[in-house]
Amino acid sequence: MGNVSQHSGIAFFSAFPKERTFLIITFCGHAEIGNKEDLVGKVLSVIKKEAEEGPVDFYLGGYGDFDFIALHASKMYKKESPLSKLNFVTPYLDEIYLKRREIQLEEYDEILYPEIEKTLPRYAITARNEWMMRKADFVIAYVRYGFGGAAKTFAYAKKRKKPYINLAEK
Repeated sequence: MGNVSQHSGIAFFSAFPKERTFLIITFCGHAEIGNKEDLVGKVLSVIKKEAEEGPVDFYLGGYGDFDFIALHASKMYKKESPLSKLNFVTPYLDEIYLKRREIQLEEYDEILYPEIEKTLPRYAITARNEWMMRKADFVIAYVRYGFGGAAKTFAYAKKRKKPYINLAEK
């Protein structure tokens, strides 16, 4: 993981390595999911199994149904492991982001902005998702279809040989 510097409550990453001991878990899944209630418990079970009661750095996207399921399960885990950290990884530093920033700071411990500032805005979410997959030690997915942003992100994680579970296959 790169070094982190803070500016206005946003953590920026640099490419220099930094020692870390926390497991990084990130998520990818569809923006619209029907059976949400059952999934929170399943996601929490996977987190507990992978983390083995240790602290976790959660990298969260915060935009769709599965992102909110992941946030809810991560918050539940954090109650049991208070050193864990909820990180919202933002793809943008624009006006819309700035309006949502205070709300996000209520939900998350930290807001991270990856090294994607040279990316065109229309590709920013893809670049952010790929960054999250590169940083992850483990990926929890809910991908039912072979098309769309979640499928592309999941394919990227598998191509990088990241350990994962796809709860849509269970």
